[in-house]
Amino acid sequence: MGRVFGFLVFFLLYFSAFSQDVHRVVVDFRSGDIREFEGFLLKGLSSNIQHYRDRLEELKVVVVIHGNGYRFFIKNLQKSPYSDEELMKRQKEFKERLENLVKFYGVRFEICSLGLKARGISEDNIYDFVKPVYSALESLVNWQNRGYAYILLQ
Repeated sequence: MGRVFGFLVFFLLYFSAFSQDVHRVVVDFRSGDIREFEGFLLKGLSSNIQHYRDRLEELKVVVVIHGNGYRFFIKNLQKSPYSDEELMKRQKEFKERLENLVKFYGVRFEICSLGLKARGISEDNIYDFVKPVYSALESLVNWQNRGYAYILLQ
């Protein structure tokens, strides 16, 4: 019995040492297109993260939001420059799906404060799970310097 237990402990330790591959990506998200937002961010990220999990690997994702991408992360669209009818209809659904990316997949969202200010959007008017950062450029550089691969979505 002791040998079996010892073998199981050895096997689990050995297996876990080689199954902890961690992959990192920072996404430069600046698209205002609903199809790109839904296809890449909402569907694509969860699908790819799950693919890595299925291989017993980890994919860490940081999304840096700026440009036209702000529109998908605003609490009250009426207090913003964005009044897209389709976005307003789907806003609640999109918010829930974004929250699921954070809760279940560990995706981190950061948003450029300089761009918010330039567009007259208050930091209080962005979702609570989105972290304001000084600038998109600074954030993208910092994450790349930490070993995160860069992907542009515009």
